Amino acid sequence: MMQTPSTSHYVGSQGADWWRGAVIYQIYPRSFMDSHGDGIGDLKGVIDKLDYIASLNVDAIWLSPFFTSPMKDFGYDISNYRDVDPMFGTLEDFDRLVEAAHARGLKVTIDQVMSHTSDQHVWFEESRQSRDNPKADWYVWADPKPDGAPPTNWQSVFGGSAWQWDTRRCQYYLHNFLASQPDLNFRTPAVVDAMLEEVRFWLERGVDGFRLDAVNFCTHGELKDNPPRQEVTESFLGVRPDNPYGYQLHQYDKTQPENLVFLERLRALLDEYPGTTSVGEVGDDDALGVMAEYSQGGKRLHMCYSFNLLTDKADPGYLHETLTEMEARIGDGWPCWALGNHDVTRLATRWQAEGQLDKLRLYLVFLFSQRGSVCLYQGEELGLPEAELTFEQLVDPAGITFWPAYKGRDGCRTPHPWQADARHAGFSSATPWLPVPDSHASLAVDQQEQDADSLLNAYRAFLAFRRTQPALVKGDVDYHPVRDEVLCLERTHQQTRLLVALNFSDQTVTRSAPEGAEALGDAPKWLNGEWQAGTLTLPPFGVAIARCPHTQEEAPWDV
Repeated sequence: MMQTPSTSHYVGSQGADWWRGAVIYQIYPRSFMDSHGDGIGDLKGVIDKLDYIASLNVDAIWLSPFFTSPMKDFGYDISNYRDVDPMFGTLEDFDRLVEAAHARGLKVTIDQVMSHTSDQHVWFEESRQSRDNPKADWYVWADPKPDGAPPTNWQSVFGGSAWQWDTRRCQYYLHNFLASQPDLNFRTPAVVDAMLEEVRFWLERGVDGFRLDAVNFCTHGELKDNPPRQEVTESFLGVRPDNPYGYQLHQYDKTQPENLVFLERLRALLDEYPGTTSVGEVGDDDALGVMAEYSQGGKRLHMCYSFNLLTDKADPGYLHETLTEMEARIGDGWPCWALGNHDVTRLATRWQAEGQLDKLRLYLVFLFSQRGSVCLYQGEELGLPEAELTFEQLVDPAGITFWPAYKGRDGCRTPHPWQADARHAGFSSATPWLPVPDSHASLAVDQQEQDADSLLNAYRAFLAFRRTQPALVKGDVDYHPVRDEVLCLERTHQQTRLLVALNFSDQTVTRSAPEGAEALGDAPKWLNGEWQAGTLTLPPFGVAIARCPHTQEEAPWDV
C-alpha cells in the first residue's frame, strides 16, 4: 500500500536557514548501491546506506534524477516528472527514503530538470503533432531559413546544431542538449504554471529542496545568431575547448532577463514551504555574475554553483581570483561550491592528486573553509581517481560523440566501491552498468574505515570539527594575497576569528603569524601547520587553522 506523502515540511533542529553553510552529499543513484541485483543502483540501495552518509557528518543529500525516463541522458531526459523510474524503485520507496533520511537528521534535495524534457514526454508528443494543438507553443519551435537551414547558429552542448528538424510540423525545435531533449518554452505562461506544479508535487512529498539543472537555460532570447568568441579556451560552460559550443558567445540562447521573473515565481512557491531551499547550476560566459544575480535579494534562488572550480585549474592564484571576484560581486547572495560532480573528471585525477593523501586533505580543507554551502560528490571522500574506460565500455552520448579527445562522463560515474574483496566491490551481485576499476576497489569503504589515517576518516573528522565552528559554516570571509603558493583566508563570526592557511606547493613554507594565533585543540591532528612564537610553518601541501584575537585595530594578517 502506498504511503501518504508528507504534507508538513521537515525543518529539523537547524532552523529554516539550515542550507547556509550546509554540506550536501550528491548521490548518483545508478552508481551508489544496487539492492535489486540488476547492476543498477536504486532508491532502496540509498536507504540501505543512509547510516554511512550520516557518518560523514554531512547535512543533506542531493539525489540526481530518478524520474521516469528513456535514459538517453541517464535521467536528465524526463518523460514523467511525478513518478520514479522502475529501475530505481517506486514512489513508496522515495517516501520511505525521505522518512529514513529525516530520522537521521539528513535533509533531502532532488534534481529538478526544468529547461527541457524527454521527447517521449506526453507534452512534447502532443506539441509536435501540429502547429495549432493546445500545446503547440509549449516547446521552442521555429521555421527554417529560406534555404532550409536552422533558424540560428546556436550549438548544442553535446555537439552539432541546437535545432532538430521535425517533419510533422515542418519546423525546427530547440534542444540545448541532446536532440531527444527538446527545450520547453518558458515564454508560454502555461508552461511556467505547469512546471511550478511539478515542483509542488515533490514539496508535498516532503523534500527539503531542489538542485536545478541548467537553470539559466530556461528562457531563450531573440532568434539571432550568437556572435563568435574571439578566443576559444577552457570555459566556465562545462564544455571543453574542442567542443564547438565554446566557439560562441551565448548572447541569445540562454541567461535571458525573463528568467529572473520565473525564478521569482519559483522562490515564492518555495517560501510557502518553510525550510526548503534551491541551488541552481549555472553554466555561462559570466558564471560568477549570474550566480550573484540569481541569488541576491532573497527573492530568487537561495544559492547557485558554477563550473569555475570544476576545471583543471588548481593553482592558488586562479582559485584566489575566482573566490575574491565572487565575494566582490555576490553582495547578500550566497554561493555554493563544488570540486567534483557527475559531469566532470574526478578531482583526484583532474587536480593531479591520485593516491596523494596530503594533497587530497589540502583540497578537502580548501573546499570546506570557503564562505558558502558545499556539494560533495559521492566517492570524493574516498579519493577515487577517474576510471579509465575503453570506447566499447562508454555509454555517455557526450563521450561517444567527442571521442577520443574527450572520453565523456562515464569515468566519474562508475559504481561506488563498498567492499574491496567482494564481487564488483560490493555494489551489486550482477554485472554493473559500468565496470568497477581495480583502482577503486582498493579504496573501498571497508578498507578506509579500518585505517584511522584514511581520506574517508579525514572527511569525517574535519566535517565533525567544522560543525563546531560557526565561523567556518556561516562566517564572513577575507582573502590575503597569494605568496609562494600559499592561500590564506580569514573567517569571522561574532567574536571568533579563524585563520586558515593552505600550502599548495611541495616546499615547506615559513611565515610570520599574527600575535596571539593559537592552533585549535579540537581540530584534526593532520592539520599539520605549526603556530609558534609568531611563526607559522607549513609542510608541503600542509594546512593550518588558528584562532586569533578579534580586534578592529589589529593590522591585516601578513602570512
